[in-house]
Amino acid sequence: MSVDSGPVTPGQVTFLLGVIPVFVAWIYSEWLEYKKLSSPSKVHSDYNLVELESETIKEDDRAVLMEGGLTKSSSTKLSNPSIKTNLIRFLTMDDSFLLDNRHLLRAMAEFGGILFYFYLCDRTNFFADSTKSYNRDLFLFLFFLLIIASAMTSLKKHNDKSSFSGKSVLYLNRHQTEEWKGYMQVLFLMYHYFAATEIYNAIRVFIAAYVWMTGFGNFSYYYIRKDFSLGRFAQMMWRLNFFVIFCCIVLNNDYMLYYICPMHTLFTLMVYGALGIGYKYNEIRSVMALKFFMCFFVVILVWEIPGVFDILWSPLTFLIGYDDPAKPDLPRLHEWHFRSGLDRYIWIIGMLYAYFHPNVEKWMEKLEESETKRRRMIKTFVVTVTSIAGYLWYEYIYKLDKVSYNKLHPYTSWIPITVYIFLRNFSQKLRNISLTLFAWLGKITLETYISQFHIWLRSNVSNGQPKWLLCFIPDYPMLNFMLTTAIYILLSYRVFELTNTLKSAFIPSRDNQKLFQNFVAGVVISVCLYCTSFVVLQISQ
Repeated sequence: MSVDSGPVTPGQVTFLLGVIPVFVAWIYSEWLEYKKLSSPSKVHSDYNLVELESETIKEDDRAVLMEGGLTKSSSTKLSNPSIKTNLIRFLTMDDSFLLDNRHLLRAMAEFGGILFYFYLCDRTNFFADSTKSYNRDLFLFLFFLLIIASAMTSLKKHNDKSSFSGKSVLYLNRHQTEEWKGYMQVLFLMYHYFAATEIYNAIRVFIAAYVWMTGFGNFSYYYIRKDFSLGRFAQMMWRLNFFVIFCCIVLNNDYMLYYICPMHTLFTLMVYGALGIGYKYNEIRSVMALKFFMCFFVVILVWEIPGVFDILWSPLTFLIGYDDPAKPDLPRLHEWHFRSGLDRYIWIIGMLYAYFHPNVEKWMEKLEESETKRRRMIKTFVVTVTSIAGYLWYEYIYKLDKVSYNKLHPYTSWIPITVYIFLRNFSQKLRNISLTLFAWLGKITLETYISQFHIWLRSNVSNGQPKWLLCFIPDYPMLNFMLTTAIYILLSYRVFELTNTLKSAFIPSRDNQKLFQNFVAGVVISVCLYCTSFVVLQISQ
């Protein structure tokens, strides 16, 4: 399949103008570090004593980062250099500055290199592509093989205590939800890789479960911690959108191509707003009941009443609009309306489950402490009712064709989610264990979701859906699957780590003034680079 990379955009040139100086500075800082380490030592000299003291201070302060993401040294404890000073030191390649910030420069250069690899894989003919093929036997074999291997190597028993009661009930604990995300992400990715269209309805449920976790997790955090600080909010937005924004710039894609990101951003903002407004009164049950009612009311108003959705979202078409090359006649807001509408209620269900989580946990404690006969009878009843509900949903809803199913999905997706939660938590032994391999995969779901488009699959065109497979080893599909998957998972994990590293550098959690300064500096630098790129492209044409 020929690649249509399209014309070079000002955004792509901006990225190059930004990443090249960073890469050069990093290489130079590594050379300075090598030169420093290879220089002969001066025993018993005052110079060595000063160096030793300096190194000790640097180690203590390595995790503390100043404006613009620069590491604090001993001198900055009394006076932090301004962002302007730091930029001048960066542009003039100041030796001490580069040495102090070598690790940060390495992280930025590595992130830029990974994005270059993305472009190389998906927007050039450097690598080949191949067609997708689906075989149910192979699909199920690979998935269950991974489960068996994970059970044999990563099954772990946890002894964590409940934050509410201090007991080992562990109902819907973090290990369990991460594992849950891992299961779903593996099937979600395999669905794309093998074009397993027969499990389309299951994929819809998985995405609903992700959105449910957005409501559940964010509600739990804000309701318990009551941390609505600007720093926390900025870090949350960074985690959700930092990587995808750069992918949009480098690969010239619309934000909505990666629809999971705007969806989770929207529902995270709605949870934040619902709890943040009048947060001092969140302990009052009537206030929380009113907030839940208002959440349902807003969703019904926006998504159920014709015309309201377009009126509300039309001003943001530049951000959430999507031009599908395969369906050019669709309105730009069609994708956003479809994706956000499918899971418009489930985030509220997640909030409700989080709100009643302590009550359920207390009930489960009493159940575990009750006499054996009574406990077994209640658990048997719950499992039986849950299984029947799941079976009825499967028979009368899940088996529908995709169009019919999508019409019912917003109102019924809570059923399989609840069934899974009940069956996964009915036993103390089940609650205590998890497969850490899947939990690890669950931590990098955002990165694996975005990366799959470009370094595992291929679209070969801006805004295109990934209809082809990246091919390193022609005519050997399973060997190719093994190699591309290994590289893909490795780079996804590296992006996860780099995103957190850069977040710590540029998004302070407790200093709003520094956060504002970093934000303004980032905007100014981006605008200057973009204007320069625009002029360069105009001249070249």
